[in-house]
Amino acid sequence: MTLRLFNSLGRRVEDFTPATDGIVRLYSCGPTVYSYAHIGNLRAYTFADTLRRALLWKGLRVEHVINITDVGHAVAEAELGEDKLEVAAARERRSVEEIAAMYTEAFFTDLTSLNILPAHHYPRATQYVEQMIAFAERLVERGFTYEIESGLYFDTSKDPTYGQLGLIDVSGQLEGARVEEVPGRRAKTDFALWRAEAPGQLRAMRWDSPWGWGAPGWHLECSVMSMLLLGEHFDIHTGGVDHRQLHHVNEIAQSEAYLGDGQPWVKFWLHNEFLQLGSAKISKSSGHILTVSDLAKQGFHPLAYRLFLLGGHYRAQLEFTLAGLDSAQSTLRRLVRRTSALGELPLVTTADEARAAAGDDAAAVAVIDQIDEAISSDLNTPRVLALLQDSLRDQTLSEAGQRAVVAACAAVLGLPFGTDLQQTGDQSDVDEAAVEQLVADREAARVARDWARADALRAELTELGVQVTDTADGPTWTRV
Repeated sequence: MTLRLFNSLGRRVEDFTPATDGIVRLYSCGPTVYSYAHIGNLRAYTFADTLRRALLWKGLRVEHVINITDVGHAVAEAELGEDKLEVAAARERRSVEEIAAMYTEAFFTDLTSLNILPAHHYPRATQYVEQMIAFAERLVERGFTYEIESGLYFDTSKDPTYGQLGLIDVSGQLEGARVEEVPGRRAKTDFALWRAEAPGQLRAMRWDSPWGWGAPGWHLECSVMSMLLLGEHFDIHTGGVDHRQLHHVNEIAQSEAYLGDGQPWVKFWLHNEFLQLGSAKISKSSGHILTVSDLAKQGFHPLAYRLFLLGGHYRAQLEFTLAGLDSAQSTLRRLVRRTSALGELPLVTTADEARAAAGDDAAAVAVIDQIDEAISSDLNTPRVLALLQDSLRDQTLSEAGQRAVVAACAAVLGLPFGTDLQQTGDQSDVDEAAVEQLVADREAARVARDWARADALRAELTELGVQVTDTADGPTWTRV
Protein backbone atom coordinates (compact mmCIF):
# COMPACT_ATOMS: atom_id res chain seq x y z
CA MET A 1 0.00 0.00 0.00
CA THR A 2 1.18 3.50 -0.85
CA LEU A 3 1.12 5.85 2.14
CA ARG A 4 -1.54 8.50 1.54
CA LEU A 5 -1.74 11.60 3.72
CA PHE A 6 -4.07 14.60 3.90
CA ASN A 7 -2.05 17.60 2.80
CA SER A 8 -3.35 20.85 4.29
CA LEU A 9 -1.68 22.62 1.36
CA GLY A 10 -4.49 21.99 -1.10
CA ARG A 11 -6.82 20.20 1.38
CA ARG A 12 -6.60 16.81 -0.29
CA VAL A 13 -5.28 13.30 0.32
CA GLU A 14 -2.11 12.64 -1.69
CA ASP A 15 0.38 9.84 -2.21
CA PHE A 16 3.46 10.51 -0.11
CA THR A 17 7.00 9.88 -1.29
CA PRO A 18 10.08 11.50 0.29
CA ALA A 19 12.30 13.79 -1.76
CA THR A 20 15.29 11.59 -0.93
CA ASP A 21 14.81 7.86 -1.39
CA GLY A 22 14.31 6.09 1.92
CA ILE A 23 14.70 9.15 4.20
CA VAL A 24 11.93 11.40 5.49
CA ARG A 25 12.83 14.76 6.99
CA LEU A 26 10.12 15.77 9.46
CA TYR A 27 9.66 19.00 11.44
CA SER A 28 7.11 19.46 14.22
CA CYS A 29 6.33 22.79 15.86
CA GLY A 30 7.37 22.42 19.48
CA PRO A 31 6.20 23.97 22.74
CA THR A 32 6.63 27.47 24.05
CA VAL A 33 8.13 26.56 27.41
CA TYR A 34 6.48 29.11 29.70
CA SER A 35 4.07 26.65 31.34
CA TYR A 36 3.20 22.97 31.52
CA ALA A 37 1.92 21.37 28.33
CA HIS A 38 -1.75 20.53 28.66
CA ILE A 39 -3.38 17.45 27.16
CA GLY A 40 -4.58 19.44 24.14
CA ASN A 41 -0.99 20.46 23.37
CA LEU A 42 0.12 16.85 23.67
CA ARG A 43 -2.32 15.67 21.02
CA ALA A 44 0.00 17.31 18.45
CA TYR A 45 3.01 15.26 19.57
CA THR A 46 1.06 12.01 19.85
CA PHE A 47 -0.12 12.61 16.28
CA ALA A 48 3.41 13.41 15.06
CA ASP A 49 4.65 10.25 16.77
CA THR A 50 1.95 8.19 15.06
CA LEU A 51 3.01 9.67 11.73
CA ARG A 52 6.63 8.85 12.45
CA ARG A 53 5.75 5.25 13.37
CA ALA A 54 3.74 4.95 10.16
CA LEU A 55 6.74 6.12 8.14
CA LEU A 56 8.94 3.56 9.89
CA TRP A 57 6.25 0.93 9.26
CA LYS A 58 6.61 1.67 5.53
CA GLY A 59 10.34 0.97 5.78
CA LEU A 60 11.48 4.59 5.68
CA ARG A 61 14.13 6.25 7.82
CA VAL A 62 13.03 9.41 9.62
CA GLU A 63 14.98 12.41 10.86
CA HIS A 64 12.72 14.32 13.25
CA VAL A 65 13.11 17.84 14.67
CA ILE A 66 10.95 19.37 17.43
CA ASN A 67 11.88 22.94 18.32
CA ILE A 68 11.79 24.47 21.79
CA THR A 69 10.47 28.05 21.76
CA ASP A 70 12.27 29.82 24.59
CA VAL A 71 12.04 33.34 23.14
CA GLY A 72 10.00 35.31 20.63
CA HIS A 73 6.46 34.17 21.35
CA ALA A 74 4.48 37.21 22.46
CA VAL A 75 1.37 36.96 24.60
CA ALA A 76 -1.74 36.29 22.47
CA GLU A 77 0.45 35.79 19.36
CA ALA A 78 0.66 39.59 19.15
CA GLU A 79 3.37 41.60 17.43
CA LEU A 80 3.65 44.02 20.34
CA GLY A 81 3.77 43.31 24.04
CA GLU A 82 5.65 41.02 26.38
CA ASP A 83 7.23 37.67 25.64
CA LYS A 84 5.44 34.71 27.22
CA LEU A 85 8.58 33.57 29.00
CA GLU A 86 9.24 37.02 30.46
CA VAL A 87 5.68 37.13 31.81
CA ALA A 88 6.07 33.65 33.34
CA ALA A 89 9.42 34.58 34.88
CA ALA A 90 7.92 37.64 36.57
CA ARG A 91 4.89 35.65 37.75
CA GLU A 92 6.95 32.82 39.26
CA ARG A 93 9.85 34.99 40.45
CA ARG A 94 12.42 32.97 38.55
CA SER A 95 14.85 33.82 35.79
CA VAL A 96 13.81 33.30 32.19
CA GLU A 97 16.45 30.56 31.92
CA GLU A 98 15.01 28.75 34.95
CA ILE A 99 11.50 28.95 33.51
CA ALA A 100 12.64 27.56 30.15
CA ALA A 101 14.66 24.74 31.74
CA MET A 102 11.89 23.70 34.13
CA TYR A 103 9.10 23.55 31.57
CA THR A 104 11.31 21.97 28.90
CA GLU A 105 12.08 19.11 31.28
CA ALA A 106 8.39 18.78 32.14
CA PHE A 107 7.64 18.53 28.42
CA PHE A 108 10.22 15.78 27.95
CA THR A 109 8.71 13.91 30.91
CA ASP A 110 5.27 14.09 29.29
CA LEU A 111 6.65 12.74 26.00
CA THR A 112 8.25 9.82 27.81
CA SER A 113 5.08 9.01 29.72
CA LEU A 114 3.11 8.89 26.44
CA ASN A 115 5.71 6.61 24.80
CA ILE A 116 6.55 9.24 22.19
CA LEU A 117 9.79 8.50 20.37
CA PRO A 118 12.48 11.11 21.15
CA ALA A 119 13.16 13.52 18.29
CA HIS A 120 16.63 13.52 16.82
CA HIS A 121 17.01 17.25 17.51
CA TYR A 122 15.40 19.63 20.01
CA PRO A 123 16.85 23.01 18.95
CA ARG A 124 16.22 25.96 21.26
CA ALA A 125 15.37 29.31 19.69
CA THR A 126 17.85 31.20 21.88
CA GLN A 127 20.70 29.17 20.38
CA TYR A 128 19.96 30.38 16.85
CA VAL A 129 19.39 34.14 17.17
CA GLU A 130 22.53 34.98 15.19
CA GLN A 131 21.29 32.81 12.32
CA MET A 132 17.83 34.40 12.56
CA ILE A 133 19.36 37.86 12.17
CA ALA A 134 21.27 36.67 9.08
CA PHE A 135 18.04 35.18 7.66
CA ALA A 136 16.21 38.48 8.15
CA GLU A 137 19.09 40.44 6.58
CA ARG A 138 18.71 38.38 3.41
CA LEU A 139 15.00 39.20 3.32
CA VAL A 140 15.93 42.88 3.61
CA GLU A 141 18.35 42.51 0.68
CA ARG A 142 15.65 40.82 -1.40
CA GLY A 143 13.16 43.64 -0.77
CA PHE A 144 10.60 41.78 1.31
CA THR A 145 10.73 43.94 4.45
CA TYR A 146 10.21 47.39 5.90
CA GLU A 147 11.21 48.88 9.23
CA ILE A 148 8.98 50.77 11.66
CA GLU A 149 9.46 51.82 15.28
CA SER A 150 8.32 48.44 16.66
CA GLY A 151 10.72 46.44 14.50
CA LEU A 152 11.38 44.82 11.14
CA TYR A 153 8.30 43.53 9.30
CA PHE A 154 7.69 41.16 6.41
CA ASP A 155 5.70 42.82 3.63
CA THR A 156 3.08 40.25 2.65
CA SER A 157 2.03 42.33 -0.38
CA LYS A 158 5.29 41.19 -2.00
CA ASP A 159 4.13 37.56 -1.83
CA PRO A 160 1.38 36.84 -4.41
CA THR A 161 0.63 33.43 -2.87
CA TYR A 162 0.48 34.61 0.76
CA GLY A 163 -2.14 32.79 2.83
CA GLN A 164 -2.55 29.83 0.46
CA LEU A 165 -2.11 27.26 3.24
CA GLY A 166 -4.73 28.89 5.45
CA LEU A 167 -7.08 29.70 2.54
CA ILE A 168 -6.85 33.34 3.64
CA ASP A 169 -8.38 36.07 1.47
CA VAL A 170 -5.86 38.82 2.21
CA SER A 171 -7.98 41.59 0.72
CA GLY A 172 -11.06 40.48 2.63
CA GLN A 173 -9.18 39.67 5.86
CA LEU A 174 -11.15 36.51 6.49
CA GLU A 175 -10.80 34.28 9.54
CA GLY A 176 -7.22 33.91 10.64
CA ALA A 177 -6.23 37.54 10.06
CA ARG A 178 -5.06 39.45 13.12
CA VAL A 179 -6.88 42.56 14.34
CA GLU A 180 -4.12 43.98 16.55
CA GLU A 181 -3.31 47.58 15.72
CA VAL A 182 0.40 48.16 15.10
CA PRO A 183 1.35 51.78 14.33
CA GLY A 184 3.01 51.97 10.93
CA ARG A 185 2.19 48.43 9.84
CA ARG A 186 1.04 48.50 6.22
CA ALA A 187 -1.30 45.50 6.36
CA LYS A 188 -2.75 43.39 9.12
CA THR A 189 -1.13 40.30 7.64
CA ASP A 190 2.38 41.78 7.81
CA PHE A 191 4.34 40.18 10.64
CA ALA A 192 7.40 40.91 12.74
CA LEU A 193 10.76 39.40 11.86
CA TRP A 194 12.44 41.40 14.61
CA ARG A 195 10.65 42.90 17.62
CA ALA A 196 12.52 46.02 18.67
CA GLU A 197 12.55 47.31 22.22
CA ALA A 198 10.24 50.25 22.80
CA PRO A 199 11.85 53.50 23.97
CA GLY A 200 12.74 53.12 27.65
CA GLN A 201 12.11 49.36 27.59
CA LEU A 202 14.76 46.83 28.60
CA ARG A 203 13.74 43.25 27.78
CA ALA A 204 14.88 40.33 29.91
CA MET A 205 15.87 38.63 26.64
CA ARG A 206 17.57 41.00 24.21
CA TRP A 207 20.08 40.89 21.37
CA ASP A 208 21.67 43.61 19.26
CA SER A 209 20.73 43.66 15.58
CA PRO A 210 20.78 45.99 12.56
CA TRP A 211 17.28 47.06 13.69
CA GLY A 212 18.24 47.81 17.26
CA TRP A 213 18.10 45.84 20.48
CA GLY A 214 15.26 43.39 20.71
CA ALA A 215 14.27 39.80 20.02
CA PRO A 216 13.31 37.71 16.97
CA GLY A 217 9.71 37.25 15.92
CA TRP A 218 8.02 33.96 16.75
CA HIS A 219 7.68 32.75 13.15
CA LEU A 220 11.32 33.29 12.27
CA GLU A 221 12.74 30.54 14.48
CA CYS A 222 11.00 27.62 12.81
CA SER A 223 12.16 28.59 9.33
CA VAL A 224 15.76 29.05 10.45
CA MET A 225 16.13 25.95 12.64
CA SER A 226 14.33 23.60 10.28
CA MET A 227 16.47 24.63 7.30
CA LEU A 228 19.71 24.38 9.26
CA LEU A 229 18.90 20.91 10.62
CA LEU A 230 16.90 19.34 7.77
CA GLY A 231 17.96 21.25 4.67
CA GLU A 232 16.44 24.16 2.76
CA HIS A 233 13.58 21.95 1.58
CA PHE A 234 12.25 19.02 3.60
CA ASP A 235 9.36 16.57 3.39
CA ILE A 236 6.75 17.13 6.12
CA HIS A 237 5.85 19.90 8.57
CA THR A 238 3.33 19.14 11.33
CA GLY A 239 1.49 21.07 14.02
CA GLY A 240 -1.90 21.80 15.51
CA VAL A 241 -4.65 23.11 13.26
CA ASP A 242 -4.44 26.48 15.03
CA HIS A 243 -1.03 27.00 13.38
CA ARG A 244 -2.49 26.51 9.91
CA GLN A 245 -4.02 30.00 9.72
CA LEU A 246 -1.15 32.12 11.00
CA HIS A 247 2.15 30.64 12.15
CA HIS A 248 2.62 28.21 9.28
CA VAL A 249 1.34 30.69 6.71
CA ASN A 250 4.03 33.13 7.83
CA GLU A 251 6.71 30.45 7.92
CA ILE A 252 5.99 29.64 4.28
CA ALA A 253 6.00 33.30 3.21
CA GLN A 254 9.37 34.17 4.75
CA SER A 255 11.00 30.85 3.80
CA GLU A 256 10.02 30.97 0.13
CA ALA A 257 11.04 34.65 -0.04
CA TYR A 258 14.40 33.71 1.50
CA LEU A 259 14.99 30.81 -0.89
CA GLY A 260 13.72 32.56 -4.01
CA ASP A 261 13.87 29.36 -6.06
CA GLY A 262 10.22 29.23 -7.10
CA GLN A 263 9.73 25.85 -5.39
CA PRO A 264 7.38 25.00 -2.52
CA TRP A 265 9.37 25.19 0.70
CA VAL A 266 7.72 22.09 2.18
CA LYS A 267 5.43 19.86 0.12
CA PHE A 268 3.39 18.22 2.89
CA TRP A 269 1.70 20.05 5.76
CA LEU A 270 -0.18 17.93 8.27
CA HIS A 271 -2.33 19.29 11.11
CA ASN A 272 -4.16 17.62 13.98
CA GLU A 273 -7.52 18.95 15.14
CA PHE A 274 -8.42 20.42 18.52
CA LEU A 275 -9.23 18.52 21.67
CA GLN A 276 -12.53 19.87 22.98
CA LEU A 277 -13.82 20.21 26.54
CA GLY A 278 -17.49 20.98 26.31
CA SER A 279 -17.94 23.51 23.52
CA ALA A 280 -14.46 25.04 23.84
CA LYS A 281 -11.02 23.83 22.86
CA ILE A 282 -8.63 22.91 25.63
CA SER A 283 -6.17 25.80 25.79
CA LYS A 284 -4.31 27.99 28.24
CA SER A 285 -6.08 31.11 26.97
CA SER A 286 -9.53 29.57 27.54
CA GLY A 287 -8.60 28.42 31.04
CA HIS A 288 -9.31 24.79 30.17
CA ILE A 289 -6.07 23.20 31.35
CA LEU A 290 -5.46 19.56 32.24
CA THR A 291 -2.03 17.99 32.27
CA VAL A 292 -0.94 14.37 32.06
CA SER A 293 0.11 14.69 35.71
CA ASP A 294 -3.41 15.83 36.59
CA LEU A 295 -4.81 12.72 34.94
CA ALA A 296 -2.30 10.50 36.75
CA LYS A 297 -3.39 11.99 40.08
CA GLN A 298 -6.91 10.88 39.24
CA GLY A 299 -5.72 7.32 38.64
CA PHE A 300 -5.33 7.34 34.85
CA HIS A 301 -2.29 5.78 33.19
CA PRO A 302 -0.74 8.17 30.62
CA LEU A 303 -0.99 5.48 27.95
CA ALA A 304 -4.74 5.34 28.51
CA TYR A 305 -4.76 8.92 27.26
CA ARG A 306 -2.69 7.89 24.25
CA LEU A 307 -5.24 5.15 23.49
CA PHE A 308 -8.06 7.67 23.94
CA LEU A 309 -6.47 9.90 21.28
CA LEU A 310 -5.83 7.01 18.88
CA GLY A 311 -9.49 6.04 19.15
CA GLY A 312 -10.30 9.14 17.12
CA HIS A 313 -8.86 10.23 13.79
CA TYR A 314 -6.22 12.96 14.10
CA ARG A 315 -8.16 15.26 11.72
CA ALA A 316 -11.40 15.01 13.73
CA GLN A 317 -12.15 17.20 16.73
CA LEU A 318 -12.23 14.99 19.80
CA GLU A 319 -14.41 15.58 22.85
CA PHE A 320 -12.52 14.91 26.06
CA THR A 321 -14.44 13.48 29.00
CA LEU A 322 -13.28 11.58 32.06
CA ALA A 323 -15.83 8.90 31.22
CA GLY A 324 -14.25 8.49 27.81
CA LEU A 325 -10.79 8.31 29.34
CA ASP A 326 -11.99 5.77 31.90
CA SER A 327 -13.35 3.62 29.07
CA ALA A 328 -10.01 3.90 27.26
CA GLN A 329 -8.17 2.81 30.40
CA SER A 330 -10.44 -0.23 30.81
CA THR A 331 -9.84 -1.11 27.16
CA LEU A 332 -6.09 -0.71 27.53
CA ARG A 333 -5.98 -2.96 30.60
CA ARG A 334 -8.05 -5.58 28.83
CA LEU A 335 -5.84 -5.47 25.73
CA VAL A 336 -2.62 -5.61 27.74
CA ARG A 337 -3.91 -8.53 29.81
CA ARG A 338 -5.07 -10.43 26.74
CA THR A 339 -1.92 -9.80 24.69
CA SER A 340 0.39 -10.58 27.63
CA ALA A 341 -1.06 -14.08 27.68
CA LEU A 342 0.27 -14.67 24.16
CA GLY A 343 3.88 -14.76 25.35
CA GLU A 344 6.83 -12.80 24.04
CA LEU A 345 6.06 -10.79 20.92
CA PRO A 346 8.40 -10.61 17.93
CA LEU A 347 10.33 -7.37 17.52
CA VAL A 348 8.54 -5.60 14.67
CA THR A 349 8.91 -2.09 13.23
CA THR A 350 8.02 -2.46 9.53
CA ALA A 351 5.20 -4.08 7.62
CA ASP A 352 7.61 -6.53 6.00
CA GLU A 353 8.93 -7.60 9.42
CA ALA A 354 5.37 -8.18 10.63
CA ARG A 355 4.55 -10.34 7.61
CA ALA A 356 7.73 -12.33 8.10
CA ALA A 357 6.86 -12.87 11.78
CA ALA A 358 3.47 -14.29 10.77
CA GLY A 359 5.27 -17.04 8.85
CA ASP A 360 2.95 -19.35 6.93
CA ASP A 361 -0.21 -18.15 8.72
CA ALA A 362 -2.00 -16.73 5.70
CA ALA A 363 -4.90 -15.45 7.80
CA ALA A 364 -2.51 -13.43 10.00
CA VAL A 365 -0.75 -12.01 6.93
CA ALA A 366 -4.16 -10.94 5.61
CA VAL A 367 -4.86 -9.08 8.87
CA ILE A 368 -1.44 -7.42 8.71
CA ASP A 369 -2.26 -6.34 5.15
CA GLN A 370 -5.44 -4.74 6.49
CA ILE A 371 -3.44 -2.97 9.20
CA ASP A 372 -1.10 -1.73 6.48
CA GLU A 373 -4.06 -0.50 4.46
CA ALA A 374 -5.56 1.31 7.47
CA ILE A 375 -2.40 3.10 8.58
CA SER A 376 -1.59 3.93 4.92
CA SER A 377 -5.00 5.58 4.56
CA ASP A 378 -4.13 8.85 6.29
CA LEU A 379 -3.28 7.17 9.61
CA ASN A 380 -6.61 5.48 10.31
CA THR A 381 -5.79 4.44 13.89
CA PRO A 382 -9.42 3.68 14.89
CA ARG A 383 -9.46 1.03 12.16
CA VAL A 384 -6.18 -0.47 13.43
CA LEU A 385 -7.65 -0.75 16.93
CA ALA A 386 -10.74 -2.47 15.56
CA LEU A 387 -8.57 -4.95 13.64
CA LEU A 388 -6.63 -5.70 16.84
CA GLN A 389 -9.83 -6.41 18.77
CA ASP A 390 -11.12 -8.66 15.98
CA SER A 391 -7.86 -10.59 15.70
CA LEU A 392 -7.82 -11.39 19.42
CA ARG A 393 -11.21 -13.06 18.99
CA ASP A 394 -10.26 -14.84 15.77
CA GLN A 395 -9.86 -18.54 16.50
CA THR A 396 -8.47 -19.25 13.03
CA LEU A 397 -5.19 -17.45 13.75
CA SER A 398 -2.26 -19.47 15.06
CA GLU A 399 -0.51 -18.30 18.22
CA ALA A 400 2.45 -17.14 16.14
CA GLY A 401 0.07 -15.35 13.80
CA GLN A 402 -1.69 -13.59 16.66
CA ARG A 403 1.61 -12.52 18.13
CA ALA A 404 2.63 -11.07 14.76
CA VAL A 405 -0.64 -9.14 14.45
CA VAL A 406 -0.34 -7.77 17.99
CA ALA A 407 3.28 -6.78 17.37
CA ALA A 408 2.21 -4.97 14.19
CA CYS A 409 -0.44 -3.01 16.10
CA ALA A 410 2.02 -2.16 18.86
CA ALA A 411 4.46 -0.88 16.25
CA VAL A 412 2.05 1.52 14.56
CA LEU A 413 0.12 2.59 17.67
CA GLY A 414 3.00 2.88 20.14
CA LEU A 415 1.11 0.97 22.84
CA PRO A 416 2.62 -1.63 25.21
CA PHE A 417 0.80 -4.72 24.04
CA GLY A 418 2.28 -7.96 25.29
CA THR A 419 3.65 -6.37 28.49
CA ASP A 420 2.55 -5.87 32.08
CA LEU A 421 1.09 -2.35 32.12
CA GLN A 422 2.38 -1.73 35.63
CA GLN A 423 5.89 -2.66 34.58
CA THR A 424 5.95 -0.85 31.25
CA GLY A 425 9.38 0.68 30.76
CA ASP A 426 10.81 -0.97 33.89
CA GLN A 427 14.42 -2.00 33.58
CA SER A 428 15.29 -4.31 36.45
CA ASP A 429 18.78 -4.80 35.08
CA VAL A 430 19.63 -1.08 34.82
CA ASP A 431 23.24 -0.39 35.74
CA GLU A 432 22.69 2.19 38.48
CA ALA A 433 26.29 3.39 38.45
CA ALA A 434 26.09 4.00 34.71
CA VAL A 435 22.81 5.87 35.13
CA GLU A 436 24.27 8.03 37.88
CA GLN A 437 27.17 8.92 35.60
CA LEU A 438 24.83 9.83 32.72
CA VAL A 439 22.74 11.99 35.05
CA ALA A 440 25.88 13.73 36.32
CA ASP A 441 27.15 14.27 32.77
CA ARG A 442 23.79 15.72 31.74
CA GLU A 443 23.77 18.09 34.73
CA ALA A 444 27.29 19.25 33.82
CA ALA A 445 26.12 19.90 30.24
CA ARG A 446 23.14 21.90 31.54
CA VAL A 447 25.38 24.01 33.78
CA ALA A 448 27.60 24.67 30.75
CA ARG A 449 24.44 25.50 28.73
CA ASP A 450 25.39 22.79 26.23
CA TRP A 451 21.77 21.99 25.50
CA ALA A 452 22.47 19.71 22.55
CA ARG A 453 24.59 17.39 24.72
CA ALA A 454 22.10 17.59 27.59
CA ASP A 455 19.29 16.57 25.23
CA ALA A 456 21.36 13.70 23.80
CA LEU A 457 22.07 12.39 27.30
CA ARG A 458 18.40 12.73 28.23
CA ALA A 459 17.47 10.68 25.16
CA GLU A 460 20.01 8.03 26.18
CA LEU A 461 18.49 7.88 29.67
CA THR A 462 15.00 7.61 28.17
CA GLU A 463 16.10 4.61 26.12
CA LEU A 464 17.24 2.98 29.37
CA GLY A 465 13.78 3.51 30.84
CA VAL A 466 14.99 6.24 33.20
CA GLN A 467 13.14 9.48 33.95
CA VAL A 468 15.09 12.46 35.30
CA THR A 469 13.45 15.17 37.39
CA ASP A 470 15.27 18.45 38.08
CA THR A 471 14.74 19.81 41.58
CA ALA A 472 16.13 22.72 43.59
CA ASP A 473 18.52 20.25 45.21
CA GLY A 474 19.70 18.78 41.92
CA PRO A 475 18.46 16.05 39.54
CA THR A 476 16.84 12.84 40.73
CA TRP A 477 15.99 9.80 38.64
CA THR A 478 13.55 6.93 38.66
CA ARG A 479 12.70 4.01 36.41
CA VAL A 480 9.72 4.94 34.27
